[in-house]
Amino acid sequence: MSHEDCLFCGIVAGTVPSTRVDEDERTVSFMDVNPATEGHLLVVPRAHSRDLLEIAPEDLAACALTAQRLAGRAVEVLGAAGVNLLNCCGAAAWQTIFHFHLHVVPRYDDPTGARDALSLPWVPTPGDPDRIGAVGERLRGARA
Repeated sequence: MSHEDCLFCGIVAGTVPSTRVDEDERTVSFMDVNPATEGHLLVVPRAHSRDLLEIAPEDLAACALTAQRLAGRAVEVLGAAGVNLLNCCGAAAWQTIFHFHLHVVPRYDDPTGARDALSLPWVPTPGDPDRIGAVGERLRGARA
């Protein structure tokens, strides 16, 4: 996908409508149009980068700091009981827009599900300790 065809580049440029909530010299943040919870928003770098493996370290740091600031706002302003940060890197990891972005997802103690009906995408269960150790050994010495 060329940068000209990138939805998030269009939002950054102002040619695609969005509900912006924050911006600085490196990042733009806007409400997700498919929210998982009330207040779900996205943080993107102004400079196009495909994903977590491509983003410049300075832009990644800026996105993380913006996400932290907006998570604090979600707790303070919206009364969120917690916040999930999510990045999907690659189609197999549910990435659908190939411009790096962080999801800032406010979480609520909400038994009705009106503000928060999100649940874990997997059921945490103990893994095989030997296999975990072996994979850890492989990753320890690897270079990306």
